[in-house]
Amino acid sequence: MTENHIRIYHNPHCSKSRAALVMLEEKGIQPEVIEYLKTPPSKTELQSLLKKLGMKPEEIVRRGEEIYKTNYQGKQLSDEEWLDALIEHPILIERPIVISGTHAVIGRPPDKVLELL
Repeated sequence: MTENHIRIYHNPHCSKSRAALVMLEEKGIQPEVIEYLKTPPSKTELQSLLKKLGMKPEEIVRRGEEIYKTNYQGKQLSDEEWLDALIEHPILIERPIVISGTHAVIGRPPDKVLELL
C-alpha cells in the first residue's frame, strides 16, 4: 500500500459505511474497497488494523448485532478470544474502517475519515 493509498473495510448495507465511501469519492479519492463480509480479514490483517487504530479487539465489536447479544454479551474475553470472535463473525467488526498508510479510523461518524486526509 503506497503512502497515499486509501483502503476502506466496507459494508454496502451500512448507511455510515456508504456515507464514508461517498465522502472519500467527493474528495477525489478512489479507495480500495474491501467488502469485509465477503472477504473477511485474516487474524494477521485484523491485528494490523487494530494496531493502526490504536485499539483493542473488544473496542471494535458491534454490540447491537444479534450474534453479540446471543454469544458474547456480559462475557469477559481476552484480546485473543475477541480476535477469534471477530474472525468467526466478521459482522461484529465495527464499520467502516478506513486506512491510510500507518493510520486508520473508524468512520463513525463518517466525518472521522477526514482525519486521515
